Amino acid sequence: MRRSLSWFLLSVVVAAISFPLAALSTPSAQDPLLLAMQAELARATKALAKSDPPPYYLTYAVTKSDGAIAVASSGALIFSITVRASHADVIMRVGSLALDNTHGQSRPSGISSGLLPLADDPDAVSRILWQLTDMEYQKASAAFLNVKTQTAVRSEEEDKSPDFSNEAPQIREDDSTIRVAFDRKDWDARTRKISADFLKYPEVYSSVVSFAASNQRSYLATSDGTALIRPAGISRLVIQAETRADDGMELMRVESFQGATVDQLPTDAQLSAVTQKMAADLKALRAAPVAEPFAGPAMLSGRAAAVFFHEVLGHRLEGHRQRDENEGQTFTKKVGQLVLPSFLTVTDDPTMKTLNGITLAGSYDFDDEGVPAQRVVAVDNGILKNFLMSRMPITGFSQSNGHGRRQAGLMPTGRQGNLIVTSTKSVSESELRAKFIEEIKKSGKPYGLYFDDIQGGFTLTQRSLPQAFQVIPVMVYRVYPDGRPDELVRGVDIVGTPLLSLNNIILTGDTLRVFNGVCGAESGQVPVAAVAPAMLFSEIEVQKRRRGTERPPILPPPGFESAASPASSAAAAPATAAAPGAKP
Repeated sequence: MRRSLSWFLLSVVVAAISFPLAALSTPSAQDPLLLAMQAELARATKALAKSDPPPYYLTYAVTKSDGAIAVASSGALIFSITVRASHADVIMRVGSLALDNTHGQSRPSGISSGLLPLADDPDAVSRILWQLTDMEYQKASAAFLNVKTQTAVRSEEEDKSPDFSNEAPQIREDDSTIRVAFDRKDWDARTRKISADFLKYPEVYSSVVSFAASNQRSYLATSDGTALIRPAGISRLVIQAETRADDGMELMRVESFQGATVDQLPTDAQLSAVTQKMAADLKALRAAPVAEPFAGPAMLSGRAAAVFFHEVLGHRLEGHRQRDENEGQTFTKKVGQLVLPSFLTVTDDPTMKTLNGITLAGSYDFDDEGVPAQRVVAVDNGILKNFLMSRMPITGFSQSNGHGRRQAGLMPTGRQGNLIVTSTKSVSESELRAKFIEEIKKSGKPYGLYFDDIQGGFTLTQRSLPQAFQVIPVMVYRVYPDGRPDELVRGVDIVGTPLLSLNNIILTGDTLRVFNGVCGAESGQVPVAAVAPAMLFSEIEVQKRRRGTERPPILPPPGFESAASPASSAAAAPATAAAPGAKP
């Protein structure tokens, strides 16, 4: 299962300390930490060359970070901490490019991790790297012997590609310092104030506001000559509010904002409008009818379409999934074939920093294996052309294209960065809605579904499971062809299989929308962006969401003792609303 675009506190914290890396300048090779890493790397490489079996590749990766996290709920601070850490990873490959200890399901044998001292004390740094290297060699050498045994006794693998690729070494050192300047007390107070806004709304049972800001310097030294230092900064704010309908269904609204500095986050006035809109949405959702399973015409907003493509297509374009025999390999043998409608092109471009003034979360200059980021045209006018490659080759694709990504402590794999969907068959969003109405009438269905906003989603790619996906929408509307107002509904998820669903797209809007998030897979949580226009589908299937069994609170929330209970106020709320974008 590949869970993606999660907006919860854990993802906020992880993203704050593992954000993409910034642009680099000319090397100076004077940084004491990098010098200590290179010296110990050279010593270890020379000494281990006498071992049997010897390692053929060794990497030291260090991430130094300092920042702050503040979490508030119900107008009170519940968590506030300053974070300083220096995390080290030793990645080792024993054997050869053709076959090494990371082969198949043995990839975790390639890494050992620990903490370095906060000060760049060369003696202390060398001692800890030495310990981690020794630990890793014992793990990797034992795994390699097991890999050789398993390879000898098991049936021949379909993809006989090497386990690792040779890439040109990169030498860049940016000795500048990126500072995410912020006032700790100010943000403690702001998170309290934002969360206190929800106290005005009895329908909002719980809320959490999370702020995280981090400064980071990442170091990479490898035995094949790469030496990189990369500074970065990130600020992220996540607002989450929840309620429960009378029938027990849990309902949630989440909004997320991020930027390179805190100045790029919304103002207090803008955030007040956000919390008001979230509360209004939750109140309307409590009163909305539960939707029934449905298959018929549908329209996705640009943000919803972006998540749809991230889940349905993007994960299946990640290179390592094409050779893992436990994977479904939906598109592995479809290179050169039509996999999407011919008017759609899909690229993944981590070199793109912004789009229409919005920072793209999946931007970076070098991936986590030290390979320069590249723009990859994965699908060109509907035809599959390429995959998102790390340094793990697959049949027909022997080199990395700069998409080897990971969370600290995990091995890198091919991952998405900024997935961008463009169309040559587009109309204005008002025309797209008119075409949507026509499609509903043509289908003979009583209504179609408009998906305006989403919470996230996940996809199944393992061969032992159905090759299915599930996108979790929040704001969904029935659109009636007879002119009745759009009707808000709740409790449905978009489901389906990729080969069929992707080819049900018949038209798109002409405006690209951005969805920034955090994606979780084998190599951990990494920040990503997905970009797409609104899309019209001839058919989308939805299923009922799990309802839950707990009833809403019997007592009214504090301060609302004389008001109607949340349940009765929800019953009195209207069940219809004009869909955002209904009349663009």
